[in-house]
Amino acid sequence: MNKKIILLSLLLLVLTPAFCNTWYVATDGIDTNAGTVSAPFLTVQRAQTSANAGDTIYIRGGNYIMTEAQITQKIGIYAYVTNLNKSGSAGKRINYWAYPGEKPIFDYTNVKPASLRVLAFNVTGSYIYLKGLEVTGVQVTILAHTQSECFHNEGSNNIYEQLTMHDGMAIGFYLTKGSNNLVLNCDAYRNWDSVSESGAGGNTDGFGFHPNAKGYTGNIIRGCRAWFNSDDGYDCINAYEGTRFENCWSFYNGYTSAFVSKGDGNGFKVGGYGAAPVVSGLPNPIPSNTVQFCMAYRNKANGFYSNHHVTTGNSFYNNTAYRNATNFNMLSQKIMKSPISGADTSVDCPGYNHVLHNNLSFRTNKDTANMGSCNFTYNSFTPGSGVTVDATDFLSTDEALLVAPRGSDGSLPINDFLRLKSTSDLINKGMNLGFAFSGSAPDFGAFEYKDPTALNPIRTSIISGELYLIQNPSNSTVQTLHFNLTTPSKVNVRILDFLGRVVYQKKPALYGFGENTVELELSALNKGIYIVCLETEKGIRSIKISI
Repeated sequence: MNKKIILLSLLLLVLTPAFCNTWYVATDGIDTNAGTVSAPFLTVQRAQTSANAGDTIYIRGGNYIMTEAQITQKIGIYAYVTNLNKSGSAGKRINYWAYPGEKPIFDYTNVKPASLRVLAFNVTGSYIYLKGLEVTGVQVTILAHTQSECFHNEGSNNIYEQLTMHDGMAIGFYLTKGSNNLVLNCDAYRNWDSVSESGAGGNTDGFGFHPNAKGYTGNIIRGCRAWFNSDDGYDCINAYEGTRFENCWSFYNGYTSAFVSKGDGNGFKVGGYGAAPVVSGLPNPIPSNTVQFCMAYRNKANGFYSNHHVTTGNSFYNNTAYRNATNFNMLSQKIMKSPISGADTSVDCPGYNHVLHNNLSFRTNKDTANMGSCNFTYNSFTPGSGVTVDATDFLSTDEALLVAPRGSDGSLPINDFLRLKSTSDLINKGMNLGFAFSGSAPDFGAFEYKDPTALNPIRTSIISGELYLIQNPSNSTVQTLHFNLTTPSKVNVRILDFLGRVVYQKKPALYGFGENTVELELSALNKGIYIVCLETEKGIRSIKISI
């Protein structure tokens, strides 16, 4: 009898579904409500108290006029308005999502706590997913050097998707702690601190990645835009671990929206520890950052800048820079003994250990600065590249296309800006770095030319972002397919030749939400052009590869 009871108990445990709850927040809600669709909460903070791992909080559209009474916590110099400190778990995130088809707008214009830095959303929990929220009007009240922030991250395994941070005095997104966080398809624009330091605007970036301890690895920003931020578009100064920047755009930074000069004005400020760091306080080892398939246009200072980075190098692959004061500036620092004190010190020097391949520079005061001994083969500005860059290489140089609406899935707009014409001599001039490409070799720049007669990716609601392959450096016959899923799904990977015949197939397998990888062993395939198809029950995506 006991064995039967135990068996029945185990069976019930297996068959009982793990129920997750759905909660609702609305502008006409009340925090004493039950949090249902007909009786919603008013605040995200109240919704968090009811939510558990796996739950979803739907935030209805409309204007949420935030007040100082809604400040959750004041600690030290900070005022946390919404403080998300409850964690989900692996496979069971807590989701804070805009209700489908609606836009919740959080306005912080009236939140002005004296002598405190405002953090609109302070996220210390992990396995949290914020999507579709808009934050505007975040204030600064301190007159000395300071900063406020729209989204502050200290948790791990969090996702920030389709967030909009604009027309305030705060940094859009700021990370100081946490690993494996993804910032996806977000926009930060027209942010200028006009209060502190006489309105110099020198500490208002679009996005900041500053992990402050070793071990905070795996952070990625992908598909984001930053423009008219009064300091830099993207900044990772004083970072103890590296960040990967993918398919991001940065333009008009260092200016107000009236093009009044303000802060530093770099498109991508990648690394560094200030002009005179204390050597004993530097992280060991110094991390490297990677910037790939990004675009910088008309930033006040540098498009891509290594910012006095020390000892180790950063990697810049397939980026496009146009009309920045300097497009690529690899200024570095080296550590040496002080001739006066004999102590270790650092001094500026031309770049070294940085790697630049397949980058494109167009119409600027300076293509490059401080290249020193960097490895910069296969770029439009590499001596002897054999290419000439001018307006006839591009389908369009109309900068109005930069702020075109995003796709329905939140992806960057696909238009003609800085896309290569079929006649451009920049096509097929790059080196194979393991990324997918069309033709006989990769092109220079962020936007690979795609033959209009070739098979193009089909967008679906399940597979998001771009597919890409990275070759295993220790085994050239193995490539890793990277893809993103917006929901867990069974995935089938097939490779077809140009006659439509299946020449390679992986056994279908279940993959989770977010970024996934699958290894493809291609030694049995002959050299040629193939189509890699990734299929789910709701759609298919494909890319063309050359082996």
